[in-house]
Parts: sequence; C-alpha cells; structure tokens
Amino acid sequence: MRQLLRRIWSSRLKKRVTVQQSKLLKLGVVNILGMGHIGSSSHILVRGFVSLNCGGKENFTDSIGLEWKSDNRFSLGERATISVPNETRRQYMSVRYFPDDARRKYCYTLDVNPRTRYLIRTTFLYGNFDNSNVYPKFDISLGATHWSTIVISDVDTIEVRELIVLASSPSISVCLSNATTGQPFISTIELRPFNGSIYLTERETEFFLAVSARINFGALSPDPIRYPDDPFDRLWMSDSLQKANYLVDVAPGTKKVSTNMPITVDRAERPPEKVMQTAVVGTNGSLTYRLNLDGFPGFGWAVSYFAEIEDLSPNDTRKFHFKVPGMPDLSKPTVDIQENAKGMYALYEPGFTNLSFPFVFNFEFARASDSTRGPLLNAIEINRYLEINSGSVDETVMASLVSRHSLADWAREGGDPCLPVPWSWLRCNSDPQPKIISITLSKKYLTGSIPVEFTKLEGLVELWLDGNSFTGPIPDFTASKDLKIIHLENNLLTGEMPSSLANLQKLKELYLQDNMLSGTIPSGLLLNPKLLFNYSGNPDLDREGDKGHRLSIIVGVSVGAAVLLLAAVIFFLLCRERKRQSQTDDVSSRMTTRRLVSSLSDTSIDAAYCFAYADIETATKRFEKKVGSGGFGMVYFGKMKDGTEVAVKVLTSNSFQGKKEFTNEVTLLSRIHHRNLVQFLGYCQEEGKSILVYEFMHNGTLKEHLYGPLTREKSVSWMKRLEIAEDAAKGIEYLHTGCVPTIIHRDLKSSNILLDKNMKAKISDFGLSKFAIDGSTHVSSIVRGTIGYLDPEYYISQQLTDKSDVYSFGVILLELISGQEAISNKNFGANCHNIIQWARTQIESGNIQGIIDPSLQNEYNIQSIWKIAEKALMCVQAHGSMRPSISEVLKEIQDAILIEKEASLANRGGNSDDMSKISSNSSYNLGLMELGTADQYHSFEESNFQPAAR
Repeated sequence: MRQLLRRIWSSRLKKRVTVQQSKLLKLGVVNILGMGHIGSSSHILVRGFVSLNCGGKENFTDSIGLEWKSDNRFSLGERATISVPNETRRQYMSVRYFPDDARRKYCYTLDVNPRTRYLIRTTFLYGNFDNSNVYPKFDISLGATHWSTIVISDVDTIEVRELIVLASSPSISVCLSNATTGQPFISTIELRPFNGSIYLTERETEFFLAVSARINFGALSPDPIRYPDDPFDRLWMSDSLQKANYLVDVAPGTKKVSTNMPITVDRAERPPEKVMQTAVVGTNGSLTYRLNLDGFPGFGWAVSYFAEIEDLSPNDTRKFHFKVPGMPDLSKPTVDIQENAKGMYALYEPGFTNLSFPFVFNFEFARASDSTRGPLLNAIEINRYLEINSGSVDETVMASLVSRHSLADWAREGGDPCLPVPWSWLRCNSDPQPKIISITLSKKYLTGSIPVEFTKLEGLVELWLDGNSFTGPIPDFTASKDLKIIHLENNLLTGEMPSSLANLQKLKELYLQDNMLSGTIPSGLLLNPKLLFNYSGNPDLDREGDKGHRLSIIVGVSVGAAVLLLAAVIFFLLCRERKRQSQTDDVSSRMTTRRLVSSLSDTSIDAAYCFAYADIETATKRFEKKVGSGGFGMVYFGKMKDGTEVAVKVLTSNSFQGKKEFTNEVTLLSRIHHRNLVQFLGYCQEEGKSILVYEFMHNGTLKEHLYGPLTREKSVSWMKRLEIAEDAAKGIEYLHTGCVPTIIHRDLKSSNILLDKNMKAKISDFGLSKFAIDGSTHVSSIVRGTIGYLDPEYYISQQLTDKSDVYSFGVILLELISGQEAISNKNFGANCHNIIQWARTQIESGNIQGIIDPSLQNEYNIQSIWKIAEKALMCVQAHGSMRPSISEVLKEIQDAILIEKEASLANRGGNSDDMSKISSNSSYNLGLMELGTADQYHSFEESNFQPAAR
C-alpha cells in the first residue's frame, strides 16, 4: 500500500510539470527548438545586432535605426521605470534590478556564433529606480571572467562597459553579482558581431580586450560617432566630452581641423570616414594630453589613427615624434603621414599590441626638427588585456545537467557554476580552477533517475538529494572518492544497495531511509564504525548482519558515554585548579622580576621587552623633556644607559579603551619589523602607568615640516617630499601585504609619519590598528580615526578595509603637494573646508598650480606633481573599490621620483648613458610603438607580459 501511494504521488508530480510546460509553451515563453530559456538565464538568438532593453516591456526601433528588444523572457528580477533630466532615449527609461544578495548572480545568456569576434556593450543608468538614493556597487562578469566593478557615483550618469571577445562556444553569459551596496541592475546589453580579422590578437583565446578609450579628436560635437556611420556601432567618443580628467593638459596652440573630402580607409573595419575627417593640430609644435585609462595599470593594445586632411604647400612637411615622460626611446621613430599613408586623405594607423600603461597616461606628439608643420592626430583606441578565466572543472558537466531541467528555478542561474560566485544550491572549493564540493537539492520536486552528472564530480564531498521523487537505482559514486556525506532519504529509489558505496573511504554519513530499496546491505557498510548509516523504512531490504551493526552502535554509545563522563570530571578539576592559579598569578605578577635590557638595538628578538619603571625614570630624568603630546598622553625624550635615545609614550587614560589601545599596540609592534615603521623597543606597566618605548625620531613629524613651526626654518623640497611619501608607502605596503593576517593602520595622518635624523620617514602610532581577520577583506569595527583623514565609506558602513588606509594616505599626498592641513576654515575658501574638495576642484579644472605649495619655488617637474595629484584623487574616491592598492600608489610615487631625477640630470647636463641607466631602472614600461609598418603585430613574450615588480 505504501509503495502504491508513492507511485501515485510520483505520477501526480510528473503530470503537474507537464501541465506547467504546456502553459508556458502556449504563452510563447519556452522556445520549442531549445534556443531559449526563461528565468535568470535568458537566451536571445543572435542574427546580426542584438540590442536588449533591460526592464523594457515592448520592442521598438530608435532614431538611428537600431531595433531594441524587450527582455521580457527574463522572469527573475524586477522592472523599474526611471526619469532622468535631459535623457530622452527610450532604452534608458527602464532598468531591471535584482535582490542585493551577495551569494547570488543573475545572468543573461546570449547565443552566438563560435569563432566570431563580438563587441559586447553593457550600460547602467541608476536614475534612483529604487527611491533610496543608495548608489549601487556590484560586479559584472562574462561567464567565469570578472569583467568590471560597477560603482554608481550619481543618479544621471550612464556607466558604459565594452568588451571585445572571440566566442569560443555557442553562448556567452553576462552576469551581475557581488552586490556590496544597493541592488545590482542593468539598463541595456548590446551585441555587435565583427567581420574577418578585425581586433585580431595573437592570444585572443587567453585574453579579452576591455575597451578603455576610443577617442575622436577634433570632433565637431560632444556626441559620439556610432551606427550608422560606424557599421559595427562602436562608440567614438568626442574629445570635447565634458568629463573630469578625460583629456586635460592640452598644449597651447592646439586647434581643431576638419574636411569634407572622402578619406581612403581601405577596409570596413577601419575607423569610419566621419572620424577621420576631423583632427587636432599642434600649431606651436606639440600636442599634449593626459588621459585616465579605466582598468589600468596593466598591459594593453593600442592604435593611433592619422590622415593628412590639411592642404599642405609643396614646401610644407609634417613630421613628428611620439613622446612619453620617462621613455625617451619612444621619440626615435618619426611619423610622416603622407609618406606612411602614401598620399593625402588616406589612413595611416601605427599600433602596438604588447605594452604596459599606467592609469594616468601622459603623452605628446612633438614636431620634428626638419618639419614645417606641427603634429596632427585624428583618433586613438586603447584596450586593456583581460585574462580569460578558464572556469570551473565541472562547468561542462553541469551545463549538461541544467540543460535537461531548463524549467526548474534551480537550473536557471546561468554562467559558470562556481565563478565569480557559485550557484545558490552548490559550493565549490577555492582552487584557481575550482571543483564542486557540495550539491544541495533537497525537496526540489525532482523526478526520474538520479542524474548521472553527479557521479562525474570528482571533487564532490557532500550530496543532498533528500525529499524528492527520484526513482531507479543508486548510481555508482566511485569517481567521487572524497564523498563524505550522502543524503538520499525520502525518495522512491529501487534496486539493490551498490557495494561500491563501501569503497568510499571517506564516507561519514549515508542516509537511505524511506525508499524502496531491496537486496542485501553490503557488509562493508555495516562494519564501518565511523559511518552514520540509516537504512530504515525500506521494507524489502535484507537486514542480515543488522543485529551485529546495532550491537556495535550500542557498544559505541556506551564507550562514548564513559569517555564523556571522564572528560567532565577532568574539566571540573582543571577549572578549580585554574581559579586557584589565577589568584596566585595575580599576586606574583606584581612581584615579577624586572627584566633589564642590555642592548636596545637588538632587533632580532621578537618578544616585547618589559622595562623597569625605575629605568624609565632614569632615562627620562623623571620625565623632564616633553617632545610631543596627543589624545593618548605625553611623549618624553629619554637616553638609556647604553646611550640609545628613546621616545617614551606615557598613556594617561586608564579607561578600558585606553588600555585596549595600549595592549593592541604592544601586541602588534612586538611581531612586526620594517625599516619604515618606527622601531618598538618595549613597554612598562608599573606604578599604575602604561608606557611604550620607541626609537627616537630626531626630526619630528611630517605635519610639523609641512605647516607647523618647523616650516619657518627650511621648507622641505619636492624631491624630499616624494622620498618621504615613498618611505611611508613602503611601510603601509608592508602592513597590507607583508603581514599575515593583513594589518590595517586605521589612523594614518601626517602627524603619525615621523622623520629620523636623515629625514627618512617611518609610520608610527598603532593603537587603533586592526588585523584583517581570517584573511577577510572587510573587518567589522567601531569607527575610529581622525577627522579629515577618515574614510567616508568606512564611516558610513563601519566596514574597515585596507582601502581605508589608502584614503588617508591620499589626503597625506595632497598635504605634501600643497603644504596645507587636511581641515581648515580659512585656507580653502568660503564654501570649502577640507583639502579634498579644494584640491579636486583645482585639479579637475586643470589648475594644478593653484594647489602647489608656494614654498617649493618652482623647483619641481610639473609632470611629477600631476602624477601624484592624479593618484591622490584616485586614493580619495568615495568607494573603496575605485581606489588603487597601496602598491599601485607606491609605484606612481617611484615613477614621479624617476621623472624628477631625469629632469635634475638633464638640468645638470647629464649624458645619454646616465639617462639610459635611470630609464632602465624604471618599472614604467610602455613598450615600443611600431611606426614603420601599419599592419605589423608584435608577439607576446611571456616575460614581457607580466607586470613589473614593484
């Protein structure tokens, strides 16, 4: 009777699924030919262009002739209608958004033609669709490859991401995931196929091209040039686009030129004629620009486009060189457009496919000595190499599984099963190419036999399929040698229990109760003392040997109970002894023999020294000379018996927080050692005092040298400021990358950067520092720090990261440039009270001179100032994900130092050998631009394709 009821229940389930399929087919939601899915993985058949209006309800054709399709097959997520001032394009009037679940991803899957290159473009216009004004931050990936982090900074700016890919399979998945603030959303997805060899690279099976810049110089309007002028619908952005730090540092004498004459571009994949009909010319002999490159520093692919569109007289020539600060070799090749392009109004496109770009790219085209005309530039393209993630080991197996269950909610998440986040019903290990280790599909109304795909998962550790209506036999799981847990209870399984289960050496749990199994239980399972094994509720199962198994359970329980009782007695005795010992220790701690330190310069000893209070008194002459003060208390100068000069910090607060900070600093500093951290010598806790002893730093704090009393004596030069910044960055880098776990300082400021007798900088004051627990990026913490240096994201979210230190260091960089303090009610104007607002306004308007400390007296190279200013603004971005790492900041500082050294050497009349030595030591490697042959491609050398060591 029980078996009959189970079969009836199974039959009803199958009927219910069939009815559901029938309804969906009538609605046209399911594609009978298998070309489409519904749910969070929505397939669109590609014929030519695909333009997907996310959240839109209807199809339409826009003003330039592009046909937009609604994503109404995409059943997960929600639609929202938005309204943004001055935005009238219909495709931006709607969005699709998703729950802010960091454990989930939401994928659009588009069918493509394998071995075809595509431009994939996604756009994001927030428009306050959720009426919360919480700017979202989330990730976008292409399959298993992380593409970009979308950080929304205002309501009405469209974020655009473009990727050039070679399709390797019949479909690609665009996925949103890892929402850290707000809800992930998307406005449009566009797919544009290319022809032939356009954007061919030698390693396109290993790297995508992420578009960073595609600029139309001399543009006649701020609107981009795109379809139908460009048959591939690339966006050629205007050089007059009003965007902060997009193209600045424009050389005097730069003018726009244009023509209506046709331009010979040879092939369709070249820039559209309309782009080549405009240009900029450096009438005074040079064209200079600074360009912020999204996604860099890193390796990239770049091409510049030239066409002579001015009518030159027979005596006129136009020859010029390409120059980049710090890379004099790049200026050797000469561009002669007419000669290289073989005539007027014809395209010449020198390019290079293996180079390293910084984030801020300073470049110049300079007139050659034998040229009568200044340089000319029509357009450039710069793309970043994005390494393709090969995906999880089990991707193909799982693709086969979900394709056979396309109507089930659990099978519609799309993308790679493990990357960048796993599907909600499975877990993966942390290998570079992860394997699935856990499957949880309990109570999902699954029918039929257990999918054979589960038996092919070699890394599987746990399998939970209980509470379904699976029929047929238990499959052979021998290939999954790491299986520890199998739950198949409450199904309709039949047949014998396979003996192969006994061969799973790591098996700890096997639950098979309430099925319809028959035959004999394998003795290897019954005799396994470590196995939790439940096979009840299987009436036809032969339980021979079951008595012995039950006896072993009873014996095991009896022994276990005895062990537990013995453990309880031992625990009680230990607790009583510990209480007695703690009372004794409390007395003895006050009588501890004081350990005298014979040599304070012995840094090989890791444990913290404990100084006698009497020795501290003697060294400081009873705390006679104060050398500093702060919220913690006073700092006194001291000199030990061996002549070592020390700084003695006396904690005045006896509060819990004060004692906690004291303990924190002793704990941290007793285990970390670096030449750019102030050396910790020991501590003292006597006479009710908490005292820390450090090496003495003769030149005080950086703050005192920038805008304190020491500025009246002598201003610190720009070169020395860069060296101080380098020292400090090295100390922070050690905390972030050289310590396990990572240490976050949490109170970086110019008064916590101390200078020794040689003006070498060291980081001090670790009372507020924190470990990054268990390697986690974020550490929950009570917000602490100093106003003016405090990371606003940390203040709002109370989530501490190493990027909070980067924010504070960005403020310090601005102090180094300007000589101004972080907060001021009088130095920054009536409407601005902090250095960040003031400096950003000046820098983004191109007025770098407006923030430079007058005491530097023009003894600097302006390019090095720009480099540090740009990096400082990156450090103080509102969102931590947009800030560079401290290692990236350190590299920029070192590059700025190199620029200063080269400029100094040039001013002193240094020879070319000296210059080449400096250049060879630079990690700022741009690669050589091939100017001789238009279609030549360089091969990737493995050694050249790695970022330079910092």
